[in-house]
Amino acid sequence: MDLTIHTTFLPHDDPDASVAFYRDTLGFVVRDDVGYGGMRWITVGPADQPGTSIVLEPPAADPGITDDERRTIVEMMAKGTYARVILATTDLDGAFARLQAGGAEVVQEPTEQAYGVRDCAFRDPAGNLVRINERR
Repeated sequence: MDLTIHTTFLPHDDPDASVAFYRDTLGFVVRDDVGYGGMRWITVGPADQPGTSIVLEPPAADPGITDDERRTIVEMMAKGTYARVILATTDLDGAFARLQAGGAEVVQEPTEQAYGVRDCAFRDPAGNLVRINERR
């Protein structure tokens, strides 16, 4: 099989703050911004990787989710335990400096992990964990 990662989803609770973080701080491009029923789905991704996207979506927009499940999702987002994404760069220190200067919430400074990865971590405006691995 010939498979690639095309799209993944992360929740957002403030579309404008999410766009500012992913576009202005991370440097991604906004590929699409779709509103429907008072909600917004925003597609972002690296400019040089047009086939890879993250869709920032309203949490629990799925009509099949119960009210209890919605409350759980909102609670987990508030604690920063609901969703995560791992990105990679050849310049971890530069990426860290840019995110820190952009006001992103630092979770972990660049660290050499015992399992062989050097990485750092931030939270996006919705509380999603954004880890950045150093490509070597």
